[in-house]
Amino acid sequence: MVDLLKEIGLLGYKARLVAKGYTQVYGVDYLDTFALVVKLNTVRVLLSLAANLGWPLHQFDMKNAFLHDNLEEEVYMEIPPSYERATQGPVVCKLKKALYGLKQSPRAWFGRFTSVMLGMGYRQSQGDHTLFIQHSATGGVTVLIVYVDDIVVIGNDKEGMAQLKECLLKEFEIKDLGRLKYFLGIEVAHSKEGIFISQQKYVVDLLKETGLLGCKASNTPIDPNHKLGEALEGDKVDKGVYQRLVGKLIYLAHTRPDIAYVVGVVSQFMHNPGEVHLQAMYRILHYKK
Repeated sequence: MVDLLKEIGLLGYKARLVAKGYTQVYGVDYLDTFALVVKLNTVRVLLSLAANLGWPLHQFDMKNAFLHDNLEEEVYMEIPPSYERATQGPVVCKLKKALYGLKQSPRAWFGRFTSVMLGMGYRQSQGDHTLFIQHSATGGVTVLIVYVDDIVVIGNDKEGMAQLKECLLKEFEIKDLGRLKYFLGIEVAHSKEGIFISQQKYVVDLLKETGLLGCKASNTPIDPNHKLGEALEGDKVDKGVYQRLVGKLIYLAHTRPDIAYVVGVVSQFMHNPGEVHLQAMYRILHYKK
C-alpha cells in the first residue's frame, strides 16, 4: 500500500484509498453484508452500571479499522487513475487486506477483532455480539463494547483494563480518548450526582436540516385531539425524506422517551405520507419539554 501511495504521489497527504464497493454484485462478488452495530439497550445498561456502581467509562478510537484485517475471498480492484498512467496495458490489484468501501470489510474487521478479544480470555455475549466480558480471579469485571471503530471500556478491574489497553495497542493502532464524552451521537456528562446523557448536537443538526432552527416551541409534541389517518386526499410528500426523518426521531427517542408515543404515531404512515403527517412530525421537532 505504501508503494502504491508513493507511485500516485499521495504519500504524506491525509488521504484514504477507497474501493468502489457499490459496483460489487450480490452473489458474484459477495454473498452477504454485515453491520457492526451495538444495541442501544446494551449502552444503556453500561451507563447505568457506571452511574450506580461508580465504574469508570473509557473510550478508544481505532485508527483505520478496516485496514487491519485480511480478506478470505479473492477480490480484485481496478488500478487508481493516477497510477494507471504509469503502467502499460490493463492491470488490476489483488487485495490481500480489506479496504474501506468493500462489502467484505466490516465482517473481516470484526472477525479479526473478535479473535483478538477471545484470545485475551474475554467471553462474547450471545445477546449482543459487540459486547465482550472478562472476569478476573479476584472478582473484578472488565466490559468492552465496539461499534465499527469506536470502543468503550467499563469495569471495576483497573489491572484488567490496563492489560486490555496494552493488548489493543499491541494488536492495533488505537487512540485513548479518555473518559467517555460522546458516543453514537449521544453526549455523556459526568458529575457527582451521576451521568447525564443528551443528544443536543443531534437535535440542532436535525433542526438545521429541516429548516426549523429558531422555530417557536410548542408545549405538546402532538395535538391532543389529533385524528391522523391515511392520506387518501391532499398533498403528498417525498416518502424517502419522510422515512429518513422518522428514523432520526426514533433514534432521538433513546434519550427522549417523552416523544416515543408520538414518534410511533407518525411512523405508522411511512408507506404513504401526506402533508398532514409531515406537519405532525414537524410539531414533534417544535416540542420543548
